[in-house]
Amino acid sequence: MTAQEMTLPEIAVQEISESLPYWIGIDLGTSGCRAVAVDARGVTLADARVALPPPERPAPGWSQQDPAIWWAAVCRVLRALAAQLPGRRSAGLAVDGTSASLLLAALDGTPLGPALMYNDRRAITAAAVIDRAAPAQSPARGPTSSLAKLIHLAAEHTGPYDLLALHQADWVSGRLAGRCGRSDWNNALKLGFDATGLLWPEWVRTCLPTRVRLPKVVAPGHPIGTLDPALADALGLSSATVICAGTTDSTAAVIAAGVGQPGDAVSCLGSTLVLKLLSPQPIDSARHGVYSHRFGDSWLVGGASNSGGAVLLQHFSLDEIRTLSAQLDTTRTSGLDYYPLPGPGERFPRYDPTLAPRLAPRPADRGRFLHGLLEGMAAIEADGYRLLRELGAPPPRRVISIGGGAANPAWTALRERALGVPVVMAEHQEAAYGSACLALRPWPGTSASCPDRT
Repeated sequence: MTAQEMTLPEIAVQEISESLPYWIGIDLGTSGCRAVAVDARGVTLADARVALPPPERPAPGWSQQDPAIWWAAVCRVLRALAAQLPGRRSAGLAVDGTSASLLLAALDGTPLGPALMYNDRRAITAAAVIDRAAPAQSPARGPTSSLAKLIHLAAEHTGPYDLLALHQADWVSGRLAGRCGRSDWNNALKLGFDATGLLWPEWVRTCLPTRVRLPKVVAPGHPIGTLDPALADALGLSSATVICAGTTDSTAAVIAAGVGQPGDAVSCLGSTLVLKLLSPQPIDSARHGVYSHRFGDSWLVGGASNSGGAVLLQHFSLDEIRTLSAQLDTTRTSGLDYYPLPGPGERFPRYDPTLAPRLAPRPADRGRFLHGLLEGMAAIEADGYRLLRELGAPPPRRVISIGGGAANPAWTALRERALGVPVVMAEHQEAAYGSACLALRPWPGTSASCPDRT
């Protein structure tokens, strides 16, 4: 229908809808890519998702993926969002990605090989280099850190040209904006960035070949450009869409959960148990597996236990967990003293690579066995928050639950008893929603960035 064929009320409706903006969050997870669009009040308007293939594992300890796979998925979900919101205009966009997934690129952003994923452990020699230079508490230590991967990848490239180090979210955001070379506080943490001083420490540079360029680091949500016009046409989005610096997937999930005050805590009950607590000051303790992400003017302090849903699925199906959980009397204890782990080794709150699971005695009653496992994980969670408090974080005033286990009422009741504070399920569970909120309302301090000393 042309404008001449439309009635005045129809023209008015079209003008109003076209003036209504929306903001987009993209989450690149381990198994899929999801996009969410929200309005100015944070209400979800549309969402889309596509599956991602598992990373390639050509050798033990290796995990890599072609960045072109991410790009194809991002384009698909963005086109799907635009198709669901005809007449409205995109105003902002932020991307989150898996922490420490990193690639090398040419200065124009062209990948120079596959990205090494968050759990790739091949950079053992590079990790030894970092150990000799980095402070004892640095999150850049270890073969899975971004910095170790960067040193390893740079050693494999013999060309004389300059190389860019880009995380998963950095590369996607840069390609959308048509300009690469930017990262954010959270993704850059395991690359050695000093989020307190907002600069690259000199020790990081001593570890790198001279041809490697570190990204300029800005606050999550900081504008880095507008959507490339050619891409905007191809995707059905506005070329005025502001592309914002992103964050890590776990931090985006915390934003989605609605954390806002010191003492707000988030427990992610997924395959593993991840704790995050908002603190006015950073806390880092490598021997406890604790480090801090800058979160606006505060800090997200946390750690990750190897316990979690993966242990439950070793012994029960999802249907069995739901059925047996509904029958548990959570006002009583199981009488069991378990430390549930999927195998030897624990990271937090006890750092012990050799710690064996404690799952004995095992009762014949499967309901009681499940009760003991859930109680054991609640105790680990309580110990985790107790440790964070001992290290200087505030006590949790409430715990917001995300992840698959958040919907289990029996587990919630056991956790609330162990923690001694209210435990609530987050209204928004998706990291993509958190990224959309980041694009909509950047944190305080988003104008801050590290000096451009690269």
